[in-house]
Amino acid sequence: MMALALEEARAAAVRGEAPIGAVLADAAGVMLAAAGNAPISSCDPTAHAEIRVLREAAARLGNYRLPGTTLYATLEPCAMCAGAISHARVARLVIAARDAKGGAVWHGPRFFDQPTCHARPKVVEGPFATESSDLLRDFFRARR
Repeated sequence: MMALALEEARAAAVRGEAPIGAVLADAAGVMLAAAGNAPISSCDPTAHAEIRVLREAAARLGNYRLPGTTLYATLEPCAMCAGAISHARVARLVIAARDAKGGAVWHGPRFFDQPTCHARPKVVEGPFATESSDLLRDFFRARR
């Protein structure tokens, strides 16, 4: 699933979006949704890859709660995305690359460690950290 998320990140980069991708799978490992970042093209500051897959899967399943699901993200989610993951009741979060600047899981506010967090997914480091980091670094280096 993380390989699919990385493909979504690459596609986002081609569109001029930050190369971040996400995939949401159900408890059986069936993909429910896949997306890359799209805030620029959609004129929507909340159109992060994680938010987009949560929205798509919730609409598909007819439920704003997504228990038993696993979210695969190529980059450590920000505070907004971590909040949405918690509210959706995602069971497991697999992250490829850490984000010391904007991440909110292992860095910054450490959202899931806060006492006010409603639901905490099991968080694990996933594969493709180097590929995800390289993709982001190359993307932003080319724009500077």
